Amino acid sequence: MGRLGTAYLRGLQAIGRRLDYGTNAFDREWDVLVVLDACRADLLRSVAPDFEFLGGVETVRSVGSSSSEWLENTFVDRPETARTAMVTGNTWTDRYLDAGAFAALDEVWKYAWDEAAGTVPAAAVTDRAIALARERGPDRLVVHYMQPHHPFVPEPLDGDDGLARTGSHSNAGNPWVLLRRGEVSVERVWAAYEANLRHVLGEVESLAANVDGRIAVTADHGNLFGEWGLYGHPMHAPVPALLAVPWATIDGADEETREPTLTPPEPLPVSRVHGGEGETDRDRLRALGYL
Repeated sequence: MGRLGTAYLRGLQAIGRRLDYGTNAFDREWDVLVVLDACRADLLRSVAPDFEFLGGVETVRSVGSSSSEWLENTFVDRPETARTAMVTGNTWTDRYLDAGAFAALDEVWKYAWDEAAGTVPAAAVTDRAIALARERGPDRLVVHYMQPHHPFVPEPLDGDDGLARTGSHSNAGNPWVLLRRGEVSVERVWAAYEANLRHVLGEVESLAANVDGRIAVTADHGNLFGEWGLYGHPMHAPVPALLAVPWATIDGADEETREPTLTPPEPLPVSRVHGGEGETDRDRLRALGYL
């Protein structure tokens, strides 16, 4: 992003920091909140007919345009967290959330990282969510999948090395940088993005058959494909297409069709556990495209 582009984004962010965005998820009705990272409302609506368990998909306004912003605006200083368990593949939780404020905080990314895929497998998050729901029986359960956020598991994108932040400091290969440079088509990225959503929805369907209660399926934020001249999901960006996220409700019932096999290496909350020799927390953030 050139100087003019950077100045433009910073100008938008200056405005965004002064705006109130959407409605906090805790002010809506749900027992289980499924968060699909970086999922646009129009994308989920377009594939919903192929997933009968979903039903209708509404559009609601997010409280943040990036994961860190959404986490802070959703959970910090909310008394409901004391009765809420959270299972997450999103690495920002370690920076923005206090594990002691939750009934349980299971940061699956700390111990179930898939080195080959460069992300947290959706199946690992499902396993831990089912286990926690059965073991703890929390009043509310948040299940945060990393998909459909890149890297795109079913259809990896050449040049997506996940090494750059998708905001004002993008200077390496990820889908949004490639799009901005014209090195890949919108159609190619959208197809991979959609495939990643379809991939994770299979896990959401399994989750719904193994937990009880009213399940709301939503996203922390969307993804920009050139709207307002921007790509990805920069922080504090008051762009309607980025803040428009899905909201679909389904009835979950534990039919015990799945027995979780994944267990944390230590009692919750888990300390930082690295998957590779010499790996650092920044390496994991880079692989998710945040640095």
